[in-house]
Amino acid sequence: MLNKYDIAVVGAGIVGAATALTLKRRYPSKKIVLLEKEQMCAQHQTGRNSGVIHAGVYYPAGSLKAKLCREGLTQTIEFCQRNNIPYQQCGKLIVATSDLEQHRLHDLYSRCVENDLNPIRLSQQQLKQHEPDVKGKEAILIKQTGITDYSTICRSLIDRFQQLGGGVMYGFNLRKIIQHTNSVDLFAAKQILNTGFLVNCTGLMTDRVAKAFGLELDFKIIPFKGEYFRLPKKYNDTFKHLIYPVPDPNLPFLGVHLTKMIDGSVTVGPNAVLAMAREGYSKTAFNLKDFTDTLSFAGFWRLLSQHKTSVIDELKNSWSKQGYLNQVHKYCEQILIDELLPFRSGVRAQAVDNNGEMIHDFKFASSELSFHVCNAPSPAATSALPIAEEIVRNIAQKLE
Repeated sequence: MLNKYDIAVVGAGIVGAATALTLKRRYPSKKIVLLEKEQMCAQHQTGRNSGVIHAGVYYPAGSLKAKLCREGLTQTIEFCQRNNIPYQQCGKLIVATSDLEQHRLHDLYSRCVENDLNPIRLSQQQLKQHEPDVKGKEAILIKQTGITDYSTICRSLIDRFQQLGGGVMYGFNLRKIIQHTNSVDLFAAKQILNTGFLVNCTGLMTDRVAKAFGLELDFKIIPFKGEYFRLPKKYNDTFKHLIYPVPDPNLPFLGVHLTKMIDGSVTVGPNAVLAMAREGYSKTAFNLKDFTDTLSFAGFWRLLSQHKTSVIDELKNSWSKQGYLNQVHKYCEQILIDELLPFRSGVRAQAVDNNGEMIHDFKFASSELSFHVCNAPSPAATSALPIAEEIVRNIAQKLE
């Protein structure tokens, strides 16, 4: 017997989980299912990031990214409070170590003001008072930034979805889609189900699912691996805040930073290395289909030509532990190479358009029977709850 649903949400990361819950709250009588190819939730981007609750420092005022991040900051903290999920607003220091970085830091300060964040400027001496083990010419402090465990939040969202009567199917690896006039058949290896509407929250696979619906896309997902290290326990109480470098404004990556984790440990990372597999986390992970997809995309080669130096530097520092450490030594010299201990890596789903430009803001696409989250880069975990609300607003007319 064919299982039939009104709505299927594909992808049980934090955006998919939040979307399923928001839909079930909005449409309690509809039969809604959350589909996930892994055996549990949060196995990819959600469970493999820094755990930072972002405040909206880097995003242009008025952009969807800035709006959803500010809303997400509040909603994430409220969700943690209501559900007894650990979080801490330890604040973030962005540290300038050169004249160029000071200039960029001033621009970031202005953006913080535009985004109503009340940043605090710190001189070199004031920085030393806040963080004795961090060096820099100048810094800004953003007190609202925090940390949590997004895997725990994701599980909690799914628990609440199930309590409201929502269904969850793990191990459902979507292989084929057949569209009918008013519904869609979804095929996995040993399962078939029918849904009236599909919401695509598959992250690293989002472009492939969108293409299966016949959408003409002007972008492709290019995977970037983020590699982390963990510091020894002696550093657990060394830093009071998250310590970030000043990022290159031309890239959507924030640079190698020191992050207090919610379990009390401290991590270093991530870098941003072009990956040869969308869901491969070891240094040598390779997937022929993923790699061929990347190489056959003209936008990738345009991207490469625009950022050749950065791409080469990231690759070298990935293979050279000393090169990686040198990035940290710009603002914290005391960490030794032997103190960079193994830690999990992540892969970021970065949408790149046909012209080779990285898409910085959130991006959506839709058809009569589907809605697709095409680009949900950081701060998507922070913004998951308002992203879900945005999705439901976009599809409401089709569901009612």
